[in-house]
Amino acid sequence: MIKLILILSLFLLSLIGFAQTQEQGFTIKATLVNALNDKGKVRFALYNSEVNYLERKPTATAVEPIKNGVSYVEFNNLKPGTYAIICFHDVNENGKMDFQENGMPLEDYGMTNNITSFGPPQFKEGKFELTNANLSLEIKF
Repeated sequence: MIKLILILSLFLLSLIGFAQTQEQGFTIKATLVNALNDKGKVRFALYNSEVNYLERKPTATAVEPIKNGVSYVEFNNLKPGTYAIICFHDVNENGKMDFQENGMPLEDYGMTNNITSFGPPQFKEGKFELTNANLSLEIKF
């Protein structure tokens, strides 16, 4: 009888822990792994829909330092859904991505799924699903 009570207690505690995790949301950890140098910072933007991506309305943003070519960010308390992360190396720390007169970027950028297409990255190419577990992603320029 004591074993049964102990087993039921552990089961109920695990359910409470799972409910708290769901209530608090999930975490996406993104690591940029190949910055050419440690100058400046990496600016990350998390989007939860194509509409928000096109309107440049991120769900969350972060600006992180670079150490040995690596920059790391965590987005916390997220609900399950579709997301995409884009980032760029703000070498001169002016808060924006710089472009040549012909529209070519002067600063490196990357997106989840490490797409390599000509032109600006698209949400549909970089999107991923956050289901019921934390995620760790690697982004390359």
